[in-house]
Amino acid sequence: MNPLPVLVLFNWFLPALVLTAPASPQNQGLKKAVEQTKMVLDKVLETTATIPGLTLTPPSQSTDLDRMRKELDIPNPPTIEPLSPNFTLDMCMSHMLAGIQLHQSLVSVLSGKLSGLSNLNSDLRDLKLRIDKMKEAAHLSDTSGLDQNSSSDLVSHLDTDYNVQVAVHLTLTQLQTLCQDMIRSLRNINSYYRLGAALH
Repeated sequence: MNPLPVLVLFNWFLPALVLTAPASPQNQGLKKAVEQTKMVLDKVLETTATIPGLTLTPPSQSTDLDRMRKELDIPNPPTIEPLSPNFTLDMCMSHMLAGIQLHQSLVSVLSGKLSGLSNLNSDLRDLKLRIDKMKEAAHLSDTSGLDQNSSSDLVSHLDTDYNVQVAVHLTLTQLQTLCQDMIRSLRNINSYYRLGAALH
C-alpha cells in the first residue's frame, strides 16, 4: 500500500481534529470566564450606542477632535496586541483592565456633568469584575492594571457645554473601540488556548 495518500489525509485531518478538540479541564474555567466577559462587552457596546452624547450635534463640531482630545486631557488606553511570547496573557489582561479602569474614571467625571451614564458605570464595574475573574481562572497574579488613571485633569476642562459634549463623544467612541479590540483579543485567546468557545 502506498503510504503517500494516507499521509496526505492525515495531514489534512489533523488540524481539524486539533481545533475541534474539547477544552482541557484546566481551561474550562477560563473558557467560561471568556464567554461571560464577551457578554458584558456586548452589553457595554449596546449601552454606549443608546447614550445621546455619542453623536456630536451639529456634525460640524466633529472637526479637529484630535486637538480637542489633547486639550481635554483624555488619555488613550493601552494597546491590546495578539498573544505572543512578547505579549503574554498576563500582559493582555492587564492592558484590558487598565483600559476599563481608565474609562471608569472618565465616565465617573462625566457623570457629574451629564445624566444617563449610571447604566454605563454599572456595566464597566461588571466588566472589570469579569476581567478579574478571567485572571483568576488563568491563575494569573492578582494585580491591578497599568497606571492609566490620569484622567482627573478632565474636570478642569469641562467648563463649557461644548467641552462636555466633545468629552462625552470622545470617551464613548474610544470606549467602543476598546471593547471591539477586547472582543478580538478574546477570540485570539480562544484560538491560542483552544478553548472551543464560539464568540461572534
